[in-house]
Amino acid sequence: MTHLKAGDQAPSFEVPDQNGTMVRLSDYKGKKLVIYFYPRDNTPGCTAEACDLRDHYPEFIEQGYEILGVSADSVKSHQAFIAKFELPFRLLSDTDKTMLKAYGVWGPKKFMGKVHDGIHRTTFIISADGTIERVITDVNTKAHSAQIFS
Repeated sequence: MTHLKAGDQAPSFEVPDQNGTMVRLSDYKGKKLVIYFYPRDNTPGCTAEACDLRDHYPEFIEQGYEILGVSADSVKSHQAFIAKFELPFRLLSDTDKTMLKAYGVWGPKKFMGKVHDGIHRTTFIISADGTIERVITDVNTKAHSAQIFS
């Protein structure tokens, strides 16, 4: 669904994290970044994905990556999700969907035969200079770290 591809400049953003602290792409200038967009906190697929990234977090840090998870859930929901699953990375709360739309991951999707707007599970690997290195749209929630490292 996203229009972004490898080689494109990552769209800037300013979105609060789970603590209400504003986070910007520019905060990560000079660092490699994994931004993963997911539909909802505490759902089976989203929990599997977050826990897989959590379990491999030391490997991400060793390779110089920071991780940001993004959904339209509230700051409060993110706080509970992080506490429940001991997630070591920030979750961004894009309740007004500006970042979701900028990255092209918000739009029509089909669920149980009905079409509704929602988040398309997508991950962006961003280089230290802010260029998108890779876009993963066919996310394997139980082995997402392996997908990223492959």
